[in-house]
Formats: sequence, C-alpha cells, structure tokens
Amino acid sequence: MRKFCLVFLLLSIVVFGQDNKDTNAIEVSLFHGNVIPHTSDLYHLQGHPDGMMVSLLKQTHGKDEWHSAYNFPDYGVYFQYQNYNNNFLGKCYGVGALYNFYFFNRHLELKVSQGIGYATNPYDKENNNKNKAFGSTFLSNTNFGLQYKKELLIDKLGIQAGVLFTHFSNGRTKTPNSGINTFLVNVGLNYDFSNSSKRTIDTAAVKKNYSESIKYNFVLRSGYNESAIIGSGLYPFYHASFFIDKRFNRKSALQFGTELFLTNSIKDYIKYMSNAYPEMNLDPNTDYKRVGLFTGYELFVNKISLEAQVGYYIYRPFKDDLIVYDRIGFKYHFNPKIYSSFSVKTHLFYAEALEFGLGVRL
Repeated sequence: MRKFCLVFLLLSIVVFGQDNKDTNAIEVSLFHGNVIPHTSDLYHLQGHPDGMMVSLLKQTHGKDEWHSAYNFPDYGVYFQYQNYNNNFLGKCYGVGALYNFYFFNRHLELKVSQGIGYATNPYDKENNNKNKAFGSTFLSNTNFGLQYKKELLIDKLGIQAGVLFTHFSNGRTKTPNSGINTFLVNVGLNYDFSNSSKRTIDTAAVKKNYSESIKYNFVLRSGYNESAIIGSGLYPFYHASFFIDKRFNRKSALQFGTELFLTNSIKDYIKYMSNAYPEMNLDPNTDYKRVGLFTGYELFVNKISLEAQVGYYIYRPFKDDLIVYDRIGFKYHFNPKIYSSFSVKTHLFYAEALEFGLGVRL
C-alpha cells in the first residue's frame, strides 16, 4: 500500500507541477457493484465489490490544438481501491494515467484509464489455490467509465454519478490468470481549484488537413508469458506485424495487415500436453507458430494514440485458443516515423500477453 501511495504522489506532482494554462481539479468517487464471471470456473469468485477512485486532473482550455479537437478533455492520474468482499480475491489497488472526454455540453463524461495494480491475495498453491483470477501480485489495470457530471454546482464543488467497468489481470505473465471484470455504479464529488470555465478554440489549427496517403508499418512486439500450466515458467515471445494504414482526418486511421506469432510458451505447452495426455495423439513437434490477418482502428489524440485490432488466424497447427484474437493498447509517437507501443493481446476475455513494441511508419 505504501509503495502505491508513493507512486500516486509522484504522478500527482508531475501532473500538478506543470506551469501552463491548464487548470487543476480533483474527482473522488465511491462505487459498488458486481463481479462479472466470464468462465464457469470463476463463479466461486463472485461478490459485490466496493471501493473508491481518486482522480487528479489537468483541465484543458485550448493551449494546444488537440484540446479543442477533443472538446477540451481532462488528463491526469488516478488511484483506485477495490475490495472484492470475497475471501479468495481480497483487495486490489491501482494507479495510472487517465483521460476524461466530454459530450452533451460537458455533462456526459467518458473516462479511459490504464495503470498497474496490486493484489493483496493472489493465487498460492497452498494457501489460496481457489484464486484462478490473479496468478501474481502485480497486475495491469484498465478502467472505462461513463457518468453524468455537473461542475461548479456550489461554488467550486460539483457532483458526478454513473457506471464504471474495471479489469485487473497480469496478461498471463504468470498462471493462473483468468482476470476479474467488475461492473460498478459510482457516485462522487468533483472540485475545481481554479473555478475557470474559459476555453478557446484554436481555429488556425482546426483548418489543418490531416489526411495522408497510405503508410507502411512494421512493428516488433515482445515480452514474456506463461502457458496455462501453473508453474511452467516464463518464456519470451516475438510478435512481428506488417500492415498498411490510411489516416482520413484529425482523429482516425484504419489498418489492415498480417503478423507472425512466435510464442515459446506455446511450444513448451505442446511438449507438455503430448507427454501428459498421450490419448490426445498430439505430435510433440507440432508447429507452434501462428500467422494472422487483422484489421484495426487508431484514434490520434496528441503524441499518444489509442489502438484496437481484431484478427483471424490463417495458420494455426496447434488449435488451443480461439481462432479470433484481439488487441487493445496505445502508442507514443516520437516523430512521424517512429513510435513505441504497449498493448494487451487477448482471445475475448482471456489475456495471452502484455506486449511492448517498437514500430516504424513509412
């Protein structure tokens, strides 16, 4: 807990310590809801979690072009506490970065956040072997929220209420890792330290033409993951993608491409299954490689963009996972040609890998 409070404090200093025209605000919300079991072997982990989320915000007012392009969003950091009220799951803490996007005269807020989590009661072979959701103490944390928000209701104080979806998972860096999804109802207060609502549209920047010709991308993603066998160990993976993208406007680009998956934990898993279950008649030399075709969408914010892809395996000799896969993540563009990426590759609700990547766009 102390470590996460320290990380949150350091992040808040970064957010609030900048000397610019953005203003400061804070949101505090309490929530209560239900665990969403996405497999039949997770029903014993059901419960009614509750907790809180604190968001430290920078409110944009038009200093940069992307502020007005996205209707003056907020950006900042968050701290989350979630008690699952379940003896096997325990509690989770999370810290990370967020964006708040606004609609309908700034009364509807869409919250998107990503960070790291800490589980107090992960899987343990002897003491907690019922927890199939968290195989490790440290997790990734993703949150999506949609809420009604009224700012400056009483002087600098406002209110918000809505729904929140949370996800904690380690991306199969350690097994078991089914992950846990929760659907929550939240209510809270917000406080605007500046009491300022002035926002200026940069009309010169809005007129810029962002449409581009087709670009060619090569991305290498890597990391470590573990097979479905508990204790089988971490193995490196290498996912190489080649795709084209077409940017149509300020915000959007479409993608289409192919990729090769060299996932060594699958190679080890094939050998294990062929020896442990001879009745399967599985050849231990079955090719572990996979090839996929995918289509995707990229949303450009500033130097950061959000990415979502859906793919289909056209070559998959070892048929263990679903034939359809998906990926969600974000990119940081160092310049128009070089970017880094962080993403989660899954098969529906089943995470396969946390991917760290480096890409070239030509």
